[in-house]
Amino acid sequence: MARDRQIPEIEPSLAATGMRIGLVMSRFNEDIGEGLLSGCCAELLRLGVATDNIRLVTVPGALEIPLALQTMAQSGKYDALVALGCVIRGETYHFEIVSNESARGITDVQLATGVPIANAVLTTENDDQALARMAEKGAEAAQAAVEMANLQREIRR
Repeated sequence: MARDRQIPEIEPSLAATGMRIGLVMSRFNEDIGEGLLSGCCAELLRLGVATDNIRLVTVPGALEIPLALQTMAQSGKYDALVALGCVIRGETYHFEIVSNESARGITDVQLATGVPIANAVLTTENDDQALARMAEKGAEAAQAAVEMANLQREIRR
C-alpha cells in the first residue's frame, strides 16, 4: 500500500566496495564451519569486499560467538559482522540451550551495538542437513551483512 502512494523507499544494496567485514567462526563442527566460511568469503569477494577488509576470528563453540562479536562490534572497525557455526541435535537438551542462547546472544550484540550481524549458525537435525546447507547459508549471510550495513548507512544519512 505504501508503494502505491510513492513514499520514498531505501532500496536494498549489495555494493560492498570499501566495506570492512568481521567473521566469527565456531571450531565445533569445524568441517561445517569451514564450508560456511568458504561460501561467505566467496560471496563477500564477489560483492566487492577486499580480502584485506575481511577479518576472521575463531572460537571454541557457538556459545562463545556472541562475546567475540561484541568485542569486534565495539572496536568500531567493522561495517558488519557474520556469525558462522553449526549446532547439530544430539540426544540431550543441550542442543536447545546452545541453539537458543547463541542466537539470543548474537541478536543482543547486534541491538546493543548497532552493528549488523548476519547469523549463519546452522541448527540442524543431522550432519547431512548441515552439509547440504552450509555453502548457500554462508553466501546468504554475506549478502545479509552487506545489505544491512548499507541500510544502516542510508538510514543514518
